[in-house]
Amino acid sequence: MRDRTRYLYLAVIVAVVLGIAVGFIWPDVGKELKPLGTGFVALIKMMISPIIFCTIVLGVGSVRQAAKVGKVGGLALGYFMVMTVVALLIGLAVGNVIDPGAGLQLTDAARQAAEAEAAKGGEASTVEFLLGVIPTTLVSAFTEGSVLQTLLVALLAGFALQAMGAKGTPILRGIEHVQRLVFRILAMVMWAAPVGAFGAIAAVVGATGIDALKSLAIIMVAFYLTCLLFVGVVLGALLWLVARINLWSLLRYLGREFLLILSTSSSESALPRLIAKMEHLGVSRAVTGITVPTGYSFNLDGTMIYLTMATLFIASATGAPLGFGEQVSLLLFMMVASKGAAGVTGAGLATLAGGLQSHRPELVDGVGLIVGIDRFMSEARALTNFAGNAVATVLVGIWTGEFDRERAELVLAGRAPFDEATLLDEEPDEEPDEKREMASV
Repeated sequence: MRDRTRYLYLAVIVAVVLGIAVGFIWPDVGKELKPLGTGFVALIKMMISPIIFCTIVLGVGSVRQAAKVGKVGGLALGYFMVMTVVALLIGLAVGNVIDPGAGLQLTDAARQAAEAEAAKGGEASTVEFLLGVIPTTLVSAFTEGSVLQTLLVALLAGFALQAMGAKGTPILRGIEHVQRLVFRILAMVMWAAPVGAFGAIAAVVGATGIDALKSLAIIMVAFYLTCLLFVGVVLGALLWLVARINLWSLLRYLGREFLLILSTSSSESALPRLIAKMEHLGVSRAVTGITVPTGYSFNLDGTMIYLTMATLFIASATGAPLGFGEQVSLLLFMMVASKGAAGVTGAGLATLAGGLQSHRPELVDGVGLIVGIDRFMSEARALTNFAGNAVATVLVGIWTGEFDRERAELVLAGRAPFDEATLLDEEPDEEPDEKREMASV
């Protein structure tokens, strides 16, 4: 089945350019187009609860399944969780330092809500907060649009299915089918992204002029540099200290896969090639077969950096910056909510909107600011996630004693080239379109 998302990518780019032109030439008209962006965000909000429920329930099941394989699964999951937190902290540090949304003051609503919340002081007790997380019924968590309540119900359902063992398998399969439906709907919603991007960018440029473009450019450049910092410094240091392998040599070995990701905006397109090349490098088939697929769902370093910086940008741009405690709790929520949603177009925007909805609902409309530049940041997310999965496979192979160092030296030195004829690159025809992209996670 032909991947049509490339046309969506081009449509968003055209829409952003047209939105900028309208905002500059007819600023009053641009401001009136804001409902287009707001409407698109509303469509994304509509999908938050079902996405979170399905991904969390299935994600809990995936953790259990991965843990069954013993040492390899445990090491892989532990490593992925630690590196996700590291990526989150790096994104927090960079986002707070550069503060790209400062000075825009795009809306008074968020600022007024923040001031009202601050005026309350500490009126809401911890007990009241916890009671607010408990839904009236299992179904009310979905009908009332409470993200935290949905998260609670999803966790309870996931652990209950774990306790049921084999008897819960048919239910998990049913939830997988529901998830396919939900993701198909989300894929359909994402075709409205060009309209939403056009309205949001036109309104922002019409209201703030060149300042908006400067801020959007700053967050894009900062995001790319942060991803480079994470890959070059954090992953590079780990690879050298543990494996004594130069990161550049590994990235050069995976050069064709990186080009494939750039051409498709999807690291999922390189999944079979990564498995084959890691085995060729000297990592055992068992370790590769467990670590790589698990990493595609749980090792989302680039995604966490993106969610962190996008959250701080929206909060700052709308005049309602988050306190450090709010930042940590919100991003921990996003870290949990994003697990298991890998490979789905629009899942990143849905996770971002869901996190804001759960902690600061007045900031959700700010997601429209990100729609216009989200596609430009997709490749960096996909490349960072892919590099992280490659490094993780080598490290887990070493920690489990399933890595042939001599073989790796030969391969990286170019003395044992990879035979492209051994790899079948074709994707199954029944693969859903909405599962073809890693970039939007």
